[in-house]
Amino acid sequence: MKKIGKSILLIAVLTAIILNTDCSGQKAKPAEKSNPVSKETKYKVTFIELGSVRCIPCQQMQPVMKSIREKYPTQVNVLFHDVWTEAGAPFAKQYGIEAIPTQVFLDKDGKEFYRHVGYFPEEELVKVLNQKGVK
Repeated sequence: MKKIGKSILLIAVLTAIILNTDCSGQKAKPAEKSNPVSKETKYKVTFIELGSVRCIPCQQMQPVMKSIREKYPTQVNVLFHDVWTEAGAPFAKQYGIEAIPTQVFLDKDGKEFYRHVGYFPEEELVKVLNQKGVK
């Protein structure tokens, strides 16, 4: 019986070692947050999209948000809240949303400086970002 117990312990230890290393044999690092920009980064603008993944005009805003994220990763913080979900509903109330999609733009101090309701073409949206020095 002692032999079986030692064998199980040995298997458990070896499994733990294998699972804690990557293909190079190096010890695995803990997962990092997906945001590549450090917390110290002060965005010039926070662009908040309030909508729903089930809303057609909101779906049309998805490529616009993606493009803004890619073009201005250190200058614009792009956030999306699905206000038709339990998690997103409080943001609809917080920002006084009456129709979706609604875009809310906050300056570096968190103060709202612009709001738009409906689909917002990227070219027009960039003009709003330029007001706060986003280039």
